[in-house]
Amino acid sequence: MNASNLPNIEIARFNMVEQQIRPWDVSDENVLKALFKIRRECFVPSAYRALAFSDLEVPLVLQTTDTHQVMLAPKMEARFAQLLALKADDCVLEVGTGSGYQAALLSELARDITTIEIDPRLVAFAQNNLQQAQIKNVKVETGDGSNGWGTTEYDAILVTGSLPSIPDALKYQLCVGGRMVVVVGQAPAMTVYRITRTTAASFETTSLFETVIKPLTGPVVSHFKF
Repeated sequence: MNASNLPNIEIARFNMVEQQIRPWDVSDENVLKALFKIRRECFVPSAYRALAFSDLEVPLVLQTTDTHQVMLAPKMEARFAQLLALKADDCVLEVGTGSGYQAALLSELARDITTIEIDPRLVAFAQNNLQQAQIKNVKVETGDGSNGWGTTEYDAILVTGSLPSIPDALKYQLCVGGRMVVVVGQAPAMTVYRITRTTAASFETTSLFETVIKPLTGPVVSHFKF
């Protein structure tokens, strides 16, 4: 792909991938293809659209309402997608939907995505974004998924906000061979872990790298309508 032949917005997307994401050890070709296909700018609140391809977290401010949540930096979203090591027939649980962009990326890599968002304002925002993007294999549900969601076992679980510890209930929603990526700790010291369920009763935990992201959001009371 030659950036000189692209329109401005595609040059920005190209630069995001080539200058931010590839250098951050993201090399999975399926993830990189998803980054070019899913239009990140369409998942960013309109007031911050100019920052869609910037190497920073984007505030999720909807109309005049601040949700106090953010879209993670693009390189973090891409790295998380790669770390899940998804296969085309996988079923995925995401805890913390945000704008819906991370789920949209995962939708290109797996069969079905169930994503849980506790803030009803963001549920509406994400659903609208996914509908506009014509993404059919993502289901957005409202609730607190930090201690698991339903009784289904998943091939992969991604938690998009940090947690003080890893809940057993989430671990046991992995099928055998399933992987969970989660950030654990409190600022300024957090660690990204990948948890793999190796048998019905055992798990392998791998420490991957240090980072800091916002904590997973607790219960929200809101009458916001998107």
